[in-house]
Amino acid sequence: MNAPVTLGQEEAFARIRLLRSPNIGPVSYAQLLRRFGNAQAAVEGLPQLVARGKKDYRPVPRDRIEREVAAVRASGARYLFHDMPGYPALLREIESAPPILTVRGDTHLAARPCVSIVGARNASAAAVKLAREFAYALAREGFAVVSGLARGIDGAAHEGSLPATIGVIASGIDIAYPPQHSSLQERIANEGLLLAEQPPGTEPRASHFPSRNRIIAGLSLGTLVVEAAPKSGSLITARLAGEAGREVMAVPGSPLDARSHGCNQLIRDGAVLVQTPEDVIELLQGFDGHPRSRFREAQPHFVAADDEVLADEPADICGLLTTVPVGVDELVRQSGESAGAVQMALLDLEVAGRLVRHAGARVSLAGLADRRAE
Repeated sequence: MNAPVTLGQEEAFARIRLLRSPNIGPVSYAQLLRRFGNAQAAVEGLPQLVARGKKDYRPVPRDRIEREVAAVRASGARYLFHDMPGYPALLREIESAPPILTVRGDTHLAARPCVSIVGARNASAAAVKLAREFAYALAREGFAVVSGLARGIDGAAHEGSLPATIGVIASGIDIAYPPQHSSLQERIANEGLLLAEQPPGTEPRASHFPSRNRIIAGLSLGTLVVEAAPKSGSLITARLAGEAGREVMAVPGSPLDARSHGCNQLIRDGAVLVQTPEDVIELLQGFDGHPRSRFREAQPHFVAADDEVLADEPADICGLLTTVPVGVDELVRQSGESAGAVQMALLDLEVAGRLVRHAGARVSLAGLADRRAE
């Protein structure tokens, strides 16, 4: 991303409108800004761009964005754009970083070294106490503690680190979830920092939580899993942290407790075993981008150069795509086309609702479940 800029009101409005338009995600948003130069031109040019695929396309209506902006203001929140001062630098580095966040609280907290603490919702009393103690000790050492405001480990991490805590929610900035954490969420907004990617008024859905988890991982130098079952959301956060080249840490637990199996699995797969806050501090103080953990090391992937001009004509790559994810770099190699032409083809497919983007710069054709979710 480019250096921080100052946005005019109309361009800021157009950016929100562009991102809220059908089938526009973080990657296609960035590509459209690059292709058209600004969001106002991108919104105007989208219908013609999609018309090449013989599909009628209408950006989200202006009045819907006007209502959203009013709701953001009414909730005491504000917008934070990807290239503006205050946007977290570490988060900006990850693939598919959210182009626009709504925030309440002190954005300077995100400029501190951050560590995420995540774990089971139905955590044991011992694990909850441990998470609270870790968070308290890390906050005293100057870290900001990031978590997702879920029950169990997340809530304990926030409580232990207040006011040096960042809550990332899967709903709109004005929705408290879970309801029993409404007071905690309000405290974080008033004393720490609360972040949301979804528009105000959005109730959390299952598909929102992996997106929230990528923000938690992206904000942080490292992710610590205190207690988690296999296939839990906490392990998704750990995997995303590993793919982003951040440290992945886990507290070991008894093999007799299913809630510890996820942490033990992480350690077996290369996460760093930690037992005290000092272990975490040693790993993260002076972190240079080379994690000691070997869990899900960052995968090399194709990234379009900032000054790359997307081709006017898309590559013919539909025959190379299935519902199984494949790397964009592999599509470039196998098609023999330029990177700009491949990216233009992917953009066309995504805006038409036929493409799904996955972590690690991988893409696939949308399956029936993906299309029903549109």
